[in-house]
Amino acid sequence: MNGLGRTLSIALVGLNGYLVEVEADIGQTLPAFQLLGLPDASLVEAKERIRSAAQNAGLPLSRRKITVNLLPASLPKHGSSFDLAIAMAALQAAADVHDPGHTVFLAELGLDGRLRPIRGVLPAVLFAVQAGYPVVVVAPANAAEARFVPGAEVSTFTSLAQVALAYGAKSAELNLNLETIAVTEPRAAPVAVSGDLNEVAGQHEAKAALEVAAAGGHHLLLVGPPGAGKTMLAERLTGLLPDLSDAEAMEVTAVHSLDGLNGNRQQLIRRPPFESPHHTASTVSIIGGGNGLPRPGAASRAHRGVLFLDEAPEYDRRVLDALRQPLESGRLVIHRAAGVADYPARFQLVLAANPCPCGKSVGRSLDCSCTPTARRRYFHRLSGPLLDRVDVQLTVDRLSSSQLADSAQSESTKVVAQRVARARDRARHRLGTYGYSLNSEAPGQLLRGALQLPPSTIRVLALALERGRLTARGYDRVLRLAWTLADLAELDEPGAEQIGRALAMRTQGLSER
Repeated sequence: MNGLGRTLSIALVGLNGYLVEVEADIGQTLPAFQLLGLPDASLVEAKERIRSAAQNAGLPLSRRKITVNLLPASLPKHGSSFDLAIAMAALQAAADVHDPGHTVFLAELGLDGRLRPIRGVLPAVLFAVQAGYPVVVVAPANAAEARFVPGAEVSTFTSLAQVALAYGAKSAELNLNLETIAVTEPRAAPVAVSGDLNEVAGQHEAKAALEVAAAGGHHLLLVGPPGAGKTMLAERLTGLLPDLSDAEAMEVTAVHSLDGLNGNRQQLIRRPPFESPHHTASTVSIIGGGNGLPRPGAASRAHRGVLFLDEAPEYDRRVLDALRQPLESGRLVIHRAAGVADYPARFQLVLAANPCPCGKSVGRSLDCSCTPTARRRYFHRLSGPLLDRVDVQLTVDRLSSSQLADSAQSESTKVVAQRVARARDRARHRLGTYGYSLNSEAPGQLLRGALQLPPSTIRVLALALERGRLTARGYDRVLRLAWTLADLAELDEPGAEQIGRALAMRTQGLSER
């Protein structure tokens, strides 16, 4: 008995990985199992899981004192992903298996010794490869997702007994019965299919605004009475967006890997995600957080896609204002006592709101029963700083019978998506030199510098700024919107017409509030 064993695993804090060295020492004192290195409650429970798993695998742990240390000791550890690494370190310390070298172990253990899937296997394997440790062992249900990472050498086993056999354990001692248990084959996650744009009756102006938002990655506010089609429009935005690039797909899939036990994913997420939380959702569920190390929320799950907040004034104002930071930076940095998690959150925000609590404050408002004070209080739940970050603010009018009859002449999602793709290509060609791909990402310094427009073109915009109709942030956002309109019109740069239309699209939704 050599008395000391070492294996490797990965600890995740947000999407950031940390290499963890698992040390196991077998002492000469009374039987015990001590776990060191800032483990959380679920990790402390691993002691009993590992004992039972090893016993049922045919390799019972030593009856002497086993001390396991997770290095670095100052880094909080959480979850059950260290089970296999701890078990293999303990077996190595007892000389039951050979030194696994630089193999990274990422799996939970069942009491019967079977390997169970874990959350976040994709970002964990990605970090392991980047850190120079490409050889990883995962549960069968995590194998397909782990193999998404280029350069990863993924091995998968059904049980702890099979892993031990691969690393030198004597087969006569092992219980390999789990080999005969059928393992469900991985299946691709279902792809969410959005409806077609031609299913939305009328609302040609709103559809044009949706096209602009898709082409430039702009945020959108739709204000109108119930039944006008706001939700249908928002749900069709992802259909206008192009597929994710390889890097984007890897990042989006990594976030969704952390969020749940979807280890049976056979493909990267290639379509932009769509998140639509209920208006009773808490700040933690949308922004992220929770007990222990922070978990991603709806805002991060909507990364590179759409976050749709229907009935936006009904949300808690603290929830809405918490979105202001990611709308600017594209990231969410969540601080908790257990650590700091950094998640990507570059999404398109779509807000839908009624004009008043009863929803009938449209036109002459003859049917509206709300007092002027109630109307102002209702809509003013959307704070000024939040709305200042929304590029397109549009009023969606009530449908008429003629508009309903005209719905068959509407363009399909496929046709509009082709124009969106061409506009995005123009923007990427123009902004690629500066490290950007969407007009919504272009900083104000670039818009007022290398891409500065003639004074005669932006005269109306400068006047709106001087009169207080726009903030400095709003000024830049109108410029971005104007560039998107120019791309859709296949112009080299915006003219006075695009500037005027962009200014109108930004202010129309609030003109009557």
